[in-house]
Amino acid sequence: MAGAAERERWSSRAGFTLAAIGSAVGLGNMWRFSYLAAQNGGAAFVIFYVGLTIAVGIPVLLAELAIGRGAQQSPIRALVHFGGGAWRPLGVVFVAAGFLILSYYSVIAGWTVRYAWISLTGGFGENVADRFTDISEGWDALAFHVLFMLATIAIVGSGVKAGIERASVVMMPALFAIVVGLAIWAATLDGAGPGYAKYLNADFSKLGNWDVVKDAAGQAFFSLSLGMGAMLTYASYLGRDENLPSESVVIAGADVAIAFIAGLVVFPLIFALGLSDAVSASTVGALFITLPQAFAHMGAVGQVVGALFFVTLIVGALTSAMSLLEVVVASTMDGLGWSRHRAAWVTGAAITALGAFSAFDIRVLDVADQFANNILLLGGGFALCLFVGWVMPDPIAEVRAGTDGVTWFPIWRGLLRYVVPLFLGFVLIRSVPATIEAVWGLLSGS
Repeated sequence: MAGAAERERWSSRAGFTLAAIGSAVGLGNMWRFSYLAAQNGGAAFVIFYVGLTIAVGIPVLLAELAIGRGAQQSPIRALVHFGGGAWRPLGVVFVAAGFLILSYYSVIAGWTVRYAWISLTGGFGENVADRFTDISEGWDALAFHVLFMLATIAIVGSGVKAGIERASVVMMPALFAIVVGLAIWAATLDGAGPGYAKYLNADFSKLGNWDVVKDAAGQAFFSLSLGMGAMLTYASYLGRDENLPSESVVIAGADVAIAFIAGLVVFPLIFALGLSDAVSASTVGALFITLPQAFAHMGAVGQVVGALFFVTLIVGALTSAMSLLEVVVASTMDGLGWSRHRAAWVTGAAITALGAFSAFDIRVLDVADQFANNILLLGGGFALCLFVGWVMPDPIAEVRAGTDGVTWFPIWRGLLRYVVPLFLGFVLIRSVPATIEAVWGLLSGS
């Protein structure tokens, strides 16, 4: 591979680890995880989610890392490298997933930028719901979507070391420090106890609900950036001496930890201020309406806390967006021979244009999110398991490189061959009808 010798590299293990954690940690961690836990059994959901991350998330994450590091190529070429041309379509699905998800993810990220600015400059006022309606659609939404995409393109266009790694090394420790600080502050609020109870009490009866299983699986894949080639692409810049199993555990552990700590901020705050009944059935509504209402109730302190909270959302969204764009950029560079600068700005502009549909119609955003999570990510993860479990030549030898004394690799491959595909296939089949109905509803205008 002539291009492999010229491929960029992470400057340090810490740089890769922080970038990969940044890819995993995003808007889903900062709100969706704790929201789902509260709605689906509290600590019972947390236990189930952690188990799912160990049994499903980490094996698929390790599979992506193995393919990327082994091939030293972006998704399409990496799959062709190990499996031949028949697997090229799966690589295309990965790139398409990154393209689609970033197009609407950046719209939501634009909302967080706007909310941070509002909190800093004057607070949310009384009519938070009306303000969200004004912000979430239209020219304002488009403007902040474009602003966020410009920042993402600039970082990715600067390169792996000078752009992605440098930004991650600064932003991820800052995010962790702010979240921990907010959790400590939330513990001091009068009336926080019921919030902890709602979040942490275990109701195992709710785990029998199919929607809980689907939500947990979707959260695990979306949060860990699986099924879209992001981790595969990041791993393609690694050397052979890195311990992939260790990296997988660290990335997944940090992802779950930050999500859990964020819940220790959100629910004490909401319950302490008596807003628990305002948490709607919509995660977006809860994040952009209920929480700002809480900050508005707190006066000047709420402005500071709200600004810090939405800054963490911006950081998480940006580090995740960088990995999504990198999938598309790296594939364009490998496939078309473009320079990084050209690939970043051309593909970034195309993603921005597609996102305009979500910026002007929140229904488009909702349907795109359902399609990406329920079809592309789960389907991509299912196919990836089959690829590594049955097609890739000696994946155990690939993950063993850089390790010493690890004995559970046959179990890992067995999970990829049998257990994980069965689980993902079941979830995928059960998710398809509702997703098709949502897409058809949007297209038919109903």
